[in-house]
Amino acid sequence: MSLSPQELSAATRAIEEHQRILVVCHANVDPDALSGALSCFELFRSLGKDVTVVCPDSPPESLRFLPGFERVEEELADSQNFIITVNLSEGVEVDKLRYTVEDHRVNIIVSPKNGRIRPQQISLGEGEQRYDLIVVVDTADLPLLGSLYLEHVDLFSEVPVLAIDHHISNTRYGQLQLIDTTSASVTEVLYHWFTHVPGWREKITGDLATLLLTGLITDTRSFQNPNTTPRSLEVAAELLDLGARQQEIIQHIYKTKPLTTLKIWGRALNRIQVDDNAKIAWSTVSKEDLAEMGAQSKEVSGILDELISTIPDADVHVIFVEMEDGEIKASLRSSPAIDANVLAAQLFQGGGHPRAAGFRLPRATNFQLAALEAVARIREGMARQREQTDRLPAAERMLPSAAPSAPVPATGTNGSAAQPPRTESSFDIVEELSTKKKAKKRPGTKQAEEKTEEK
Repeated sequence: MSLSPQELSAATRAIEEHQRILVVCHANVDPDALSGALSCFELFRSLGKDVTVVCPDSPPESLRFLPGFERVEEELADSQNFIITVNLSEGVEVDKLRYTVEDHRVNIIVSPKNGRIRPQQISLGEGEQRYDLIVVVDTADLPLLGSLYLEHVDLFSEVPVLAIDHHISNTRYGQLQLIDTTSASVTEVLYHWFTHVPGWREKITGDLATLLLTGLITDTRSFQNPNTTPRSLEVAAELLDLGARQQEIIQHIYKTKPLTTLKIWGRALNRIQVDDNAKIAWSTVSKEDLAEMGAQSKEVSGILDELISTIPDADVHVIFVEMEDGEIKASLRSSPAIDANVLAAQLFQGGGHPRAAGFRLPRATNFQLAALEAVARIREGMARQREQTDRLPAAERMLPSAAPSAPVPATGTNGSAAQPPRTESSFDIVEELSTKKKAKKRPGTKQAEEKTEEK
């Protein structure tokens, strides 16, 4: 589903009419979500807006290269003040003002210099909201914001919300939406919006182009995922034209990994289990594994892609991670024969995309046993899907959509982006498109002559 002119106009008008904008992204943030949030920060700030970016948890250090990274806040500041007003009658002046706190009460003492203050001169009220618009990026539902939403539910109910996303499982929350499930990343959605508005395209600097390209590269797994469309490659080429620093992205995303990350990857790959009959492969990472390797749960994000490349014949690949708080995060990838989104949604109330989805499991006394029980349920779900497909007439046996988007978080709609090794061929495609586009602009070239003949 592409963006309609009405949706684009409504979103643009919302930015133009509001001044204090809060931009947030989901917990367990991935490169696409953070790049998308920072892209909004860069553009809205260039429009003269007061912009705050909040990420519910600490972003990975590997993303520190992203322009504006240092502007990301982890907690939401108090959004409102409570105001006590003393209406002074003519001639009354205040001499002293102090307060005391006792027995869970605040006593505000106002001492007049002359005259007298009576109770009927006191009025109470709430100050102006700190934010007048909330932009939620790459998040299929508000609870995926974690504590950021749970601790500020009133804020999200009182301030208008613009949801920008590309996940098919998006619940259409908020007063405004820019949701394009055909886009490979949320930054691709943002690119189409930014270039649609007259005057905004000129504000796409090299930094902003780098942010947008980062989300596109990571959510397509270096243009290896089936969600990579001709339009995605064209967007990538145009971003290179606009100054996106591709090699900087590659260096930090794919060529730089802490020793702790390599250790935890090794532990997970060493623990791979495969059911050849069901065509499912899985692995686990426990809290004890993380502690032993000195790693954090967010460092597990790229393991799933290694699992896929190691066991290419499986129809479903799953990685289970016991988070620091004991909750279990699971991420799935599937072949075209199985719909991962359906598995996650029907079995675990998760979700995501047909080829990439995720879910969460509650804390368990025995993590490994909980993972095995989940695998058993996934086997049954896969069997049911195959039976349903077999019962269809041959002409109707359509494979699940080959348009998964970004890796999803364990709650079901997005999460830590998987990051496989770079493939030279995928980047050659983008560079070739960029070169061809530049050649079209130069009169006298063969491409320009062909274009003239077509006209």
